[in-house]
Amino acid sequence: MWKNESVSVVLPTYRDVGSIHEVIEDFFSTGYVDELIVVDNNAERGTDELVRATKAKLVFEHRQGLGHAIRRGLEEAMCDLIIVCEPDGTFTGQDIIKLLAYTDHFDVVFGTRTTKELIWSGANMGWFLRWGNYAVAKMLEFSFNTCSLSDVGCTMRLIRRNALEKIKGKLTVGGSHFNPEFMIMVFINKIKAIEIPVNYKRRVGESTITGSMIKAFLLGIRMSMMIFSYWFRWKLGLLKQIREAN
Repeated sequence: MWKNESVSVVLPTYRDVGSIHEVIEDFFSTGYVDELIVVDNNAERGTDELVRATKAKLVFEHRQGLGHAIRRGLEEAMCDLIIVCEPDGTFTGQDIIKLLAYTDHFDVVFGTRTTKELIWSGANMGWFLRWGNYAVAKMLEFSFNTCSLSDVGCTMRLIRRNALEKIKGKLTVGGSHFNPEFMIMVFINKIKAIEIPVNYKRRVGESTITGSMIKAFLLGIRMSMMIFSYWFRWKLGLLKQIREAN
């Protein structure tokens, strides 16, 4: 509970058997989490047993992909404030306090992993990923005239339930490029948002995407193409509104 508002945490899991239990306990230890939902997205063997040993709620999403898993978790979450994060050990539960602190003034709070001072030793955020995320984030920022952005791939974020209701039916991406679509939906629906820096630590195990520079590069291209596609359709929609008004 945060200032009389209930708090949900959604953790989509695929290859996190080595970190999932510790991450769940880390979030609960903050004292602010009322509900924690783990979405098993065809996870590694042994993951479910570790989740069931905690107070977390376990649900299943068999359509493979980060976007499918997060969207399922958002559907399941029942609290006033909903936080999404990955349970791979790269994020710290204490950082939800940073996100919650901004809810007096913002309906959505995005995390960014590109702040150099908060990138821990061993974290998978070298110059290529750091500046790649920054470049695509700036493309999104300038395209939609948003708040200052420096990271499109950070999963750690918060959204108010009333804001989620405005966008959840419009989310379509099931894959790893879900995060920028979520951001675009927030911006084109004029939801008040801000980006803040969060800690980024060394991952437990290896990422299926950012563990490979080639896969990370291709994901960046896919994100950029999606941003341009949404921008183009958004502009056409604005022009249509102008014509109809006249």
